[in-house]
Amino acid sequence: MAKRIFDVLFALLCLVFFSSIILVFFIAATLSTGQNGMFTQVRVGQYGKIFTIYKIRSIKNIQPDIKVITPLGRFMRKYKVDELPQLFNIIVGDMSFVGPRPDLSGYYDKLEGPERELLKLKPGLTGPASLKYANEEEILANVPDPLWYNDTVIFPDKVRINMEYLKKRSLLYDFKIILCTIVGSKQNLNYF
Repeated sequence: MAKRIFDVLFALLCLVFFSSIILVFFIAATLSTGQNGMFTQVRVGQYGKIFTIYKIRSIKNIQPDIKVITPLGRFMRKYKVDELPQLFNIIVGDMSFVGPRPDLSGYYDKLEGPERELLKLKPGLTGPASLKYANEEEILANVPDPLWYNDTVIFPDKVRINMEYLKKRSLLYDFKIILCTIVGSKQNLNYF
């Protein structure tokens, strides 16, 4: 209950500070992509419940099967600006500030055994696995088969890290993860 109260109050506070930034980047994304600047996608949430995640659009559709990240999109992804609309997901209760990142169907919802316990957690805007893999796009861009590498190396490691978070989670630990996210540090979380 304390985590939920913190999530709502902190998300509202963040919206006070970031609403104008969200609006500016939404307009810029609309202009740079020629599409609605808000991107939505279905993700797997707590207990396997499906929800819609919000992001600022960073990809332009050149043709139906050709998509490119815009220069603005690269900037937003680097600084995680595209993730700011997820404050709304936190307020409505689909997400938390800290937890496993919400994934597409076919990953967390397919876990078995003790690892399935991760579905008890709300997906997070940040988390220890997010800190470790803050440069995940860069990692995947430098391997011959990104999907295979994600499925056999990165995702299993994220599961391991998130299982540790499940055991250690507390509001104080969440504060530590949020602070590490803000300062861009992944040290001292005892996962790396």
